[in-house]
Amino acid sequence: MNKIDKLIINSPFEEPKHYWYYDNKSQKFSKEAGRRPAGYVIASESKSRNDMGKFVEIPLVNEIRPIIKTWKENGYSGISSISKKLLAHWNDVSVRKDSNVQFFFCQLEAIETLIWITESQSDQADAIRSKLKGDGGDFTRICSKMATGSGKTIIMAMIIAWQVLNKVSDSSSKNHSKNILLLAPNLTVRSRLAVLEPTHPKNYYDLFRIVPPELLEKLRLGNIKILNWHALAWDTEEKILKRKSVDKRGAKSDKAYAKEVLGEMAKAKDILVINDEAHHAWRMNPELKEKKIDKDQVAESTIWVGGLDRLHRSVGILKCFDLSATPFAPSGKKSDEEALFSWIVSDFGLNDAIECGLVKTPRVVVRDDGKDKKDYKSLLYHIYDNQEIREDLSQKREESDPLPNLVVQAYELLGIDWLKTKEDWAKNNSPVPPVMITIANRTETSARVEYAFRNKMFKFDLDDLCHPDKVLRIDSKILEATDKILEEGGTKQTTTSSEESDEDTDESKLSKKDQSLVIREKIDSIGQIGKAGEQIVNIISVAMLTEGWDAKNVTQIMGLRAFSSQLLCEQVIGRGLRRMSYDVDDDGLFTAEYVNVFGVPFAFLPHEESEDGEGKSTSASKKVGNIAPDPEKAEHEISWPNILRVSSSLKPVLTVNWKDVATLTLNPFDVITNAELAAMIDGKPNLSLVTEIDLQRVIDKYRIQTMIFKIGKNIFDSEKKRWKGNPDYLLSQIIKLTEEFLSSDKIKINSEVYSRDENKRKLILIVNMDKIIRHLMQVIKEENTTEYELVFDDQKPMRSTADLWSYNTTRTCENYSKTHINLTVYDSQWEQFAAQRLQKNKNVISFVKNDHLNFFIPYQFNGASRKYYLDFIIKLKSGEMLLLEIKGQRTEESDEKAKAALDWVKAVNSQASFGKWRYAVAYQREEIDDILESGLWDGGES
Repeated sequence: MNKIDKLIINSPFEEPKHYWYYDNKSQKFSKEAGRRPAGYVIASESKSRNDMGKFVEIPLVNEIRPIIKTWKENGYSGISSISKKLLAHWNDVSVRKDSNVQFFFCQLEAIETLIWITESQSDQADAIRSKLKGDGGDFTRICSKMATGSGKTIIMAMIIAWQVLNKVSDSSSKNHSKNILLLAPNLTVRSRLAVLEPTHPKNYYDLFRIVPPELLEKLRLGNIKILNWHALAWDTEEKILKRKSVDKRGAKSDKAYAKEVLGEMAKAKDILVINDEAHHAWRMNPELKEKKIDKDQVAESTIWVGGLDRLHRSVGILKCFDLSATPFAPSGKKSDEEALFSWIVSDFGLNDAIECGLVKTPRVVVRDDGKDKKDYKSLLYHIYDNQEIREDLSQKREESDPLPNLVVQAYELLGIDWLKTKEDWAKNNSPVPPVMITIANRTETSARVEYAFRNKMFKFDLDDLCHPDKVLRIDSKILEATDKILEEGGTKQTTTSSEESDEDTDESKLSKKDQSLVIREKIDSIGQIGKAGEQIVNIISVAMLTEGWDAKNVTQIMGLRAFSSQLLCEQVIGRGLRRMSYDVDDDGLFTAEYVNVFGVPFAFLPHEESEDGEGKSTSASKKVGNIAPDPEKAEHEISWPNILRVSSSLKPVLTVNWKDVATLTLNPFDVITNAELAAMIDGKPNLSLVTEIDLQRVIDKYRIQTMIFKIGKNIFDSEKKRWKGNPDYLLSQIIKLTEEFLSSDKIKINSEVYSRDENKRKLILIVNMDKIIRHLMQVIKEENTTEYELVFDDQKPMRSTADLWSYNTTRTCENYSKTHINLTVYDSQWEQFAAQRLQKNKNVISFVKNDHLNFFIPYQFNGASRKYYLDFIIKLKSGEMLLLEIKGQRTEESDEKAKAALDWVKAVNSQASFGKWRYAVAYQREEIDDILESGLWDGGES
């Protein structure tokens, strides 16, 4: 057999150009040009390791693929303007490279296919829709087949954005709904799908730039409800009759049921349903009745699909979008055979995900130096296939019964490999340890495996894997029981940090319910810093680990059960294939990460091996760093206004050139401010009885501000016909100019007494109001100026470095004391040099590399809206904030970015609420210190 030395042969961001093809006859792999046909592999009757099974195509998907490709190349014709805008936004590569959230090709293809099938009115679309065979129910189901690790949650976010924005923009649309019901297979998944709520602090719409900023407000008008499938359960008449309680009320009507499940959404019509892990939702095949099918599977599927039927009868289901890596259901032919969903419209399978590097590269044992080989294959290849092993592990035994010798040898070999991985990760300062998982056939087997580790029943020193606090045994029944506890309101509040973890709790004293909750918390937080599962390294599971379990640090897998189908292989391997990092090498391909596998027969999948048959190190070729805010450096937190866009407009401004204004001289005796009155007797005044009217006596009752307003109002009333603009806006300017004039040296009172006394001066100004008005009217001029309007994200008007959502990277990192983030990530040596200068410069108080911070400046280029993610945000000793860009060379687009940044700075500074901001670009290394020391700002500002 030809060996594959490198499985990753395609870019994750482009349509696959090659695939590995295995010829059963020649028993050789070949690298074929083009794209792997859509399909799946089923086991053949042959037991040979060289038999890769039978490939079954999915004809409908292979028919759709070229149509979607041509439709995309022709500009997405025949769909709504909102859908076109979203597709353009999702495909904007230049913006997405800047922000490190470029979508995978498989994600774009999946959403494009759903939009085309839903909206296109072409003959081709009609023909495809006519071929979509549903599941026999009354509502339409459409499935996207996506491998584990290919980003199904992002696709769900895209679906929600596409549906809600279209419906909000056009309420008459029959293709869209703003009421979304999302169903999950368990509480782990339901909890993690909370990021699909637009108001969630770490929602995917912000994190992955799924919605253009100007549409965020419309998205929040949608109604999104996320439920575990258990919420669909209902009492049948049969169940009610069996109740022991006196409450014998009948089963709820469909309308009452909908209200109970949907709450306020029950008032809506034509909701959209998204089924995550949709292979749990299948209708009972009549042929299954006489077959031996898992009763729990049947019950779950019946509740799930039956509940949707009831909702459809009550509120109507517009469409149901299914997502699953393995959309199979029991076929009714054999207990180990599954039937593929017939309503699949797009397919990106596990092989495709492996060849694009979206998941870890799996490696299996190809030979060993033991005896008793069967078909020349290693006994470790499919351990359970050995008759002695199968007979031993299939029996009920005590946990202290020793494991078969072959299983012990397998654990010793895989354990040594794990220890080597742990050493390699420690050298690279990995924040979490690698993890080994076991998938056992039954509870008794998992108990025996746990006992062997906890009691160190191995010939080699595997102490790190045997530490009681680092071994975790779990089975699906425990997880299901925990789900029910939590659905009903569990008694224990699960912890969220290591400070509250069970190192302070005696688990043996907890109730069974609370013990299961502790286990749930640990299993859900494997590999997460500061969480209960952070240091777990050895997981022993019965059957299958729960869907949604997304530990990324799995490096070894042991399979101790039968594997008779692709479905089982994919589900088991899928639990260990999530990557630690998504950094791209210079060749545009992901850096390979590995998982070593014993006992899971990869007859259904290509795997990587070296020429000598020995595995490579499972550690990544680069150091893995976890990037997050550092609480100990919180004093260096940097915040900024979260501006979605900056609008500018020309507005009329009234100005006065004070240098050219002549001085207005006022004489106190030009006006009358005092009068004396005397009674008249015989036509003559009686001067002995005089009454005085003196304005000076009452002047303290009059406010100078009232006079200013009256002057301004008089000027405005006489001149408003020749001035354009908002009256209130203009009047406020006149009042301001009047205030400036009265307090300036352009008014002179030619009396020292009246000038020094505030009340006397006020009196002269008031009585000379007409003169002041005429004088000002001659010097006020109207000009146009630019005014900025900032449009903020009303859900989060301010962001800061504290909002960074932690992520892993293999890019070069370094720890600096002046930045809130624990590690500063570099994309080039130029950026590394800049960070070092910022750290050393005495004028820099704090700085941060703009990486995954969600800080951008909107700009236009070549008629398209784009986002500018500049390099550094800096807080200076002067109190100013500096936006610093590092550029190798000047381009037309970089000039447009600079203009947008300068406008952003002017707009923010005009608000006076966010401090003073500056912007600068350094094209040469020596310019950085000049900018920081001398204030050589871009745009000529100082």
